[in-house]
Amino acid sequence: MWGTLALSAATFMNVLDTSIANVSLPAIAGDLGVSPNQGTWVITSFGVANAISVPLTGWLSQRFGQVRLFMISVILFVISSWLCGLAPNMTTLIIFRIMQGLAAGPLIPLSQTLLLSSYPKALAGLAMALWSMTTLVAPVLGPLLGGWITDNISWPWIFYINIPVGFAAAFMIWKIYHKRESQIRKLPIDSVGLALLVLWIGALQIMLDKGQELDWFHSGEVIALGIVALVGLIAFVIWELTEEHPVVDLRLFKRRNFWAGALALSVGYGLFFGNVVVLPLWLQQFMGYTATQAGMIMAPVGLMALVFSPIVGKNIGRVDPRRMATFAFLTFALVLWMRSHFNTQADFWTIMIPTIIQGVAMAFFFIPLVTLTLSGISPDKIPAASGLSNFARITAGSFGTSIATTVWQDRAAMHHAHITDSVNTGSQAANSAMAGLGSAGLTPDQALGTINRLVDQQAYMLAASDVFYVSALIFLALIPLVYLARPAKPGAGGASSADAAAGAH
Repeated sequence: MWGTLALSAATFMNVLDTSIANVSLPAIAGDLGVSPNQGTWVITSFGVANAISVPLTGWLSQRFGQVRLFMISVILFVISSWLCGLAPNMTTLIIFRIMQGLAAGPLIPLSQTLLLSSYPKALAGLAMALWSMTTLVAPVLGPLLGGWITDNISWPWIFYINIPVGFAAAFMIWKIYHKRESQIRKLPIDSVGLALLVLWIGALQIMLDKGQELDWFHSGEVIALGIVALVGLIAFVIWELTEEHPVVDLRLFKRRNFWAGALALSVGYGLFFGNVVVLPLWLQQFMGYTATQAGMIMAPVGLMALVFSPIVGKNIGRVDPRRMATFAFLTFALVLWMRSHFNTQADFWTIMIPTIIQGVAMAFFFIPLVTLTLSGISPDKIPAASGLSNFARITAGSFGTSIATTVWQDRAAMHHAHITDSVNTGSQAANSAMAGLGSAGLTPDQALGTINRLVDQQAYMLAASDVFYVSALIFLALIPLVYLARPAKPGAGGASSADAAAGAH
């Protein structure tokens, strides 16, 4: 019981940090003197660093031992969280978030491994159900807690709260598990593969984040980053396919189920995460919501997932996972279609209802797709396959954030230009508005500034609608991809669904 509690606390701390910063972005960006668009680096830097360290978990745990590596990861995570809270500027904060992401990588895979080693095989399903609950509650509490802390204390405390939780979890885990250390083997590290992985992912992420600021391919810097990312990716693929001990086993992509499932999971998660970042930014910057109110809008996303996930886990061996995934994509498309019809008069409950429905989609999204991805893979390859699919998913989440915020900004600029065409001396509405604001005591410049703010509000609302609508269409386009995979054989569901319940989160 204490082992489950300690491992769940460490996992909770990790998952909480992926969502807690979302609603605090405007406050962090404002306090550190950067634009909210640049503030998304707080999320993407953590995601990319996390994605890089996840595939290394297997090698590191064999080199240092599972319990020792878990302890090191928890303590480094706590120290980097403390440093994030102390960061004096955005550059420093991003460096500490990268440290935090690297430390967080092994936490989820190792918490699953240690938890399953504590329970008899007959209770493996119960262990994973308890563990899954933690990973579903954390995204619910993250925005609520982040919003409340930002409004009532200050944003550094969203990082400081990890300190007591982390130290308590580390102490309990060491007391319980230190005599159960796994066997240590000195394996060679694929240092060239690791360097190429960091190079191409880092270059691609920086290109996506800086592209908006530097006007994309009109900038030599963006072109250079694009070339580095492309050459790095090609070199990485060639090296990993010829290396005896690859850091990432790309041969798994020979399996149709694996590549189809991993692609659907990654693109779907990237879309989901990108929209999860855009919505609170829009609410706080242009709808007058506080961080707490934006957190309340985002929080219910996990409530329905909490209800439906055990049902999905119990029936994953009986029902074709492709049908469950199709239902998830249709529900995500419905949610985003509903959001694409928002306007600046939308009230709190109108905005919240799609978020509640989205929880249903999440329950039918993760477990079936990971089950499909891992089906037919031999048990000795499951850790590598789970690590690779998690790596693809987390990386896609970071890219999704960058792409969604960039498209949102670009579309807003376009809509702003179209709307301002109507604000001229020949427009009766514009003249009437100017006269009304003038009679209220505003100077012509102040009146134009007020009208510009209204135009901004409408432009960003229309841009958010565009992002939501296109995301809905992409979710529908993903449905045929799922059917490229073969259905899991009956009887195989039990073994892979335990791994799926673990790997999905």
